[in-house]
Amino acid sequence: MRQYSPDLTPPWKKPQQPVPEVPAEPGLVVEEAGTGFRGAVIRCEAGTVTLEDRFGKHRVFPMEPRGFLLEGRAVTLVRPSHAGPARPTRTASGSVAVPGARARVARAGRIYVEGRHDAELVEKVWGDDLRIEGVVVEYLEGVDDLPSIVESFAPGPDARLGVLVDHLVPGSKEWRIAESVTSDHALVVGHPYIDIWEAVKPSSLGIEAWPRVPRGQDWKTGVCRALGWPENTGAAWQRILSGVRTYKDLEPELLGRVEELIDFVTTPA
Repeated sequence: MRQYSPDLTPPWKKPQQPVPEVPAEPGLVVEEAGTGFRGAVIRCEAGTVTLEDRFGKHRVFPMEPRGFLLEGRAVTLVRPSHAGPARPTRTASGSVAVPGARARVARAGRIYVEGRHDAELVEKVWGDDLRIEGVVVEYLEGVDDLPSIVESFAPGPDARLGVLVDHLVPGSKEWRIAESVTSDHALVVGHPYIDIWEAVKPSSLGIEAWPRVPRGQDWKTGVCRALGWPENTGAAWQRILSGVRTYKDLEPELLGRVEELIDFVTTPA
């Protein structure tokens, strides 16, 4: 006689073996089993989890049983046991976060940057630090009149002025203008990039490199055209800014100069 297994349940009806339950803590890197989307947990809400991949793309998935892979093994994500979202321990600039800290009354000293895009980028990465230090950032809309602006500001020991300039390389127009500022209480520094856009790492935007735009063309419009983006520089900037989450998305040549300015403005003469 043939020997039959006592369990005659078809395989597709047999209960699956249980898998580990893993808390969906921020920063946990998992792969969604159905789509293969791989990313870090950035948010966990009732029944769903939001993942962010290395290009900054976000996707929301239901936390279904066996719905994710952790190091190649099936797991079930569950809400973390702690109450409320985890507080970040670092600011976007990498400084130690101070939860509940109140903004300091604004100092007399200031940091000037060339344009609105520069100001928005500095605010996004260093905003928490600047509020704690009481430093206000303003923009110049160009550096042609920098010497007269510095003279009008009248920087002094208790009102130091820091200025961040685009394309500050030896021999450039910006270099000559910066050299003409002579106040002991004003510091002019800069980065080598044509525009603040270039200070954002290409990898943070999912592009290989910033395109080279022929001389004589508007640089921002040329960049949009080369990358196949709509020739709307305002929309392009919002796309770039959304790709910046922390200081790690910026080039070192910019990071060091902004930190230098913050130190200069907040350190007594």
